Amino acid sequence: MKVRWDIFCSVVDNFGDIGVTWRLARQLAAEHACTVRLWVDDLRAFERMCPEVDVQVSQQWQEGVDVRHWPRDWVATKSADVVIAAFACQLPHDYMEAMAQRKRPPLWMNLDYLSAEGWVVGCHGLPSVKFKGVQKYFFFPGFQPGTGGLLRESGLIERRQAFQLDPEAQQQFLQSLGVFPPAGARLISLFAYENAGLASWLDVLAADRQVTHLLVPHGRILGDVQRWLEVEVLAVGDVHQRGTLTVQVLPFVRQEQYDRLLWCCDFNAVRGEDSFVRAQWAGRPLLWHIYRQDEDIHLDKLDAFLGLYTEGLSPAAKAALIALWQAWNADGDMAKSWTMLLEHWPEMTRHAEEWCLEQGLQADLATTLVQLYGNWI
Repeated sequence: MKVRWDIFCSVVDNFGDIGVTWRLARQLAAEHACTVRLWVDDLRAFERMCPEVDVQVSQQWQEGVDVRHWPRDWVATKSADVVIAAFACQLPHDYMEAMAQRKRPPLWMNLDYLSAEGWVVGCHGLPSVKFKGVQKYFFFPGFQPGTGGLLRESGLIERRQAFQLDPEAQQQFLQSLGVFPPAGARLISLFAYENAGLASWLDVLAADRQVTHLLVPHGRILGDVQRWLEVEVLAVGDVHQRGTLTVQVLPFVRQEQYDRLLWCCDFNAVRGEDSFVRAQWAGRPLLWHIYRQDEDIHLDKLDAFLGLYTEGLSPAAKAALIALWQAWNADGDMAKSWTMLLEHWPEMTRHAEEWCLEQGLQADLATTLVQLYGNWI
């Protein structure tokens, strides 16, 4: 019999939580023959990821996944063999009672936030709270052996490499989004939270001798772009030019389309967790806008990742990359650090591909979860 999985996702904001759980649910169903129910408390947020979803119904099948609306008033439901509470969301009490009533308790895990901090390796797989004899365990995604790894579908890197070696496929994809960059233009994607430092970056791009085409998927950074352009309204489909910089607003696209967008670009500015990981699989230089947390503890996570990611870079290239990321995450002046980074562009490009291939040697997150369940039973 197929192993039954329940994944619970409480959408907080920014689509990162639903983005991660939707990718995971699809991969478990498609590659590991699991029966997966994805419980989502906000179907309208999910609709941005999967336009086919019907926000009016409580149960539906999407891409091999049983998608359920997670209601406030919980209806009695049998628990699955594996239960994942994504990002420490609190399961319905009646569902936990159902877990406790099983002859064989389910494997219950908290899928935690991604971090490169050293303590993650020691905490991955440790027991957490217990409910009436049902033990919950920590599951930490990560970049190092001893963690849960990263979400990566089978053959993803090979498909990405083939796409990047096919200029015609890239052109057709960009044209499907209404993007027609001039020959030789540097393509940059920008998906970020609000950032006061954006203006200084756009200023230096507009003054550069290199032509740049900036692709901005609809999102929270759009207001800062609008202010820099000094326009009253900035909407999907708009194209504006200032100096050698062209700014184009794209719609919020499906996950597989966003992957290909990252693959097309020479540099990707991303945010949060899901797009951050996908930019690494793109094998191109990137800039991460980490989600801000109280008391600036997010900066510890940023520094921990930079400590891993910059290994192998020359001292000058490492300094340039760190300066750029730190300026971006402090709403700082981007002009000097961006100019420094450009001096090491070939090295940055090689390093991004090497990092991707290195991470690809580790087991992916879905496979690690399946193996963990196999060992547990």
